[in-house]
Amino acid sequence: MKKMKWIPSLTPVLAWILAIAATLHAAAAAPDLPQIPPHTFSLPDYGGVPDGVTLNTEAFSKAIAAVSQAGGGRLTVPSGLWLTGPITLCSHLDLHLDRGAVILFSGDYHLYPLRVFDVRGEKEVGSAPPVFGMGLEDVAITGEGILDGGGSAWRPVKRGKMGETDWNALVHSGGVLDARKETWWPSRSAMNGENVFNQLESAGDVNPADYETIHDWLRPRMVRLLDCRRVLLQGVTFQNPPNWTLNPQLCENVSILNVTVHNPPYAQNSDALDLESCRHALIRNCTFEAGDDGICLKSGKDAVGRRIGVPTEDVDVEGCTVYYAHGGFVVGSEMSGGVRNIRVHNCTFMGTEVGLRFKSTRGRGGVVENVDISDIHMANILGGAIDFNLFYGGKPPGDTAGQEAEDAAPVDEGTPQFRNIRISHLTCRGAMRAILLEGLPEMPLKNIVLNDVMITSREGVWVQDASHVDFENVRVDNQTGPALTEKAVQHSRIQVLK
Repeated sequence: MKKMKWIPSLTPVLAWILAIAATLHAAAAAPDLPQIPPHTFSLPDYGGVPDGVTLNTEAFSKAIAAVSQAGGGRLTVPSGLWLTGPITLCSHLDLHLDRGAVILFSGDYHLYPLRVFDVRGEKEVGSAPPVFGMGLEDVAITGEGILDGGGSAWRPVKRGKMGETDWNALVHSGGVLDARKETWWPSRSAMNGENVFNQLESAGDVNPADYETIHDWLRPRMVRLLDCRRVLLQGVTFQNPPNWTLNPQLCENVSILNVTVHNPPYAQNSDALDLESCRHALIRNCTFEAGDDGICLKSGKDAVGRRIGVPTEDVDVEGCTVYYAHGGFVVGSEMSGGVRNIRVHNCTFMGTEVGLRFKSTRGRGGVVENVDISDIHMANILGGAIDFNLFYGGKPPGDTAGQEAEDAAPVDEGTPQFRNIRISHLTCRGAMRAILLEGLPEMPLKNIVLNDVMITSREGVWVQDASHVDFENVRVDNQTGPALTEKAVQHSRIQVLK
């Protein structure tokens, strides 16, 4: 057991953080739900055929146009296999999938035309999402059916993420391998797409026609809701996305309830949920597994994110379970507009690479603050149970050991800040590393409180470049190395009990 002298100046800081946590808990109120008029529509009435062969893009378009013309209502998708291209939603719509209904999005990228997305003045070229809505009010996707994004036709696959039998079958199915034969791509144009894209983007080119040669590299987000109000996703299963799965962006009053996201571990960039620059959101009783992060809060990247300047705020995450994912609950790394006033309660992470993951890097900017996390249960975590890494995409955790003060970079608008974060009542049985708290030399982590935490792990606790850190009843049973390592830590009370 290691003890440090109690720092009197920590007491008011701790009291302030606990008061913030109590305020967040008391203020958590359900977002406003969509108001859907009592009109009903059924997809077969508009020419829909559920045989898995007939393309139903036009049927969906006609049915949603009828809903819009009527002022809103519920569009029911009955049991069956409904093959389709992209679906564009309208206001005052409940897209309802009956039990047994499967909306299967075609893997033919030609059906998803390139377009310019204007995100608060920032323009980007991309493929039409399988499900898209922009500037809508009162929009819902509900029911007990499945939406399959057809993403296996778009995504690259890394060899190390597949067993040998599955890898050989994938290679023999078509596509191309990179020079090292370590990554499979669906086409050569997709494999070379990044270089072409970077050249076009650096030239400020936003003409979709110029991007056509790399169309299949521009993988769309599966469900993209941009600048919408009163959004509800409830009961439905989402799977097999080309890119991120669920991406509400710049939305207000978002409810995601009893939703399942089911993606394989090899699905590249298949984040289950990316809540981006959204205000007043509730994520409750959802089950996620993904080839990337599970529940992730974002707010834009670097200078573009700072110019848009809309934080993700007033978010309540409760009763969710995350199986395999890069992180169970994640903030960042794209958090340049800020993240604040977040409550995470009674969640379970099983077999994720990291449990609680906070990540950013120099150049991002943004402030992450007022985060209250409690009653978290973890088992078989492949990496760290709690992980704050401000060198994301650069030096791996731990490689910064030995940095001195003169290595600090100048503080500017690109300096990220993480502060006022409380984690309590957390239990983890089995992790590679217990806790990593690693700030920047020029911007330490500040006001981080951990209490009633119990972790069994291979490695212990590493704290570096942090200020006003308080551990109370933190127990770590680690197999190798010291229980606690500290570097450049100030004004803190850190105790690790064995």
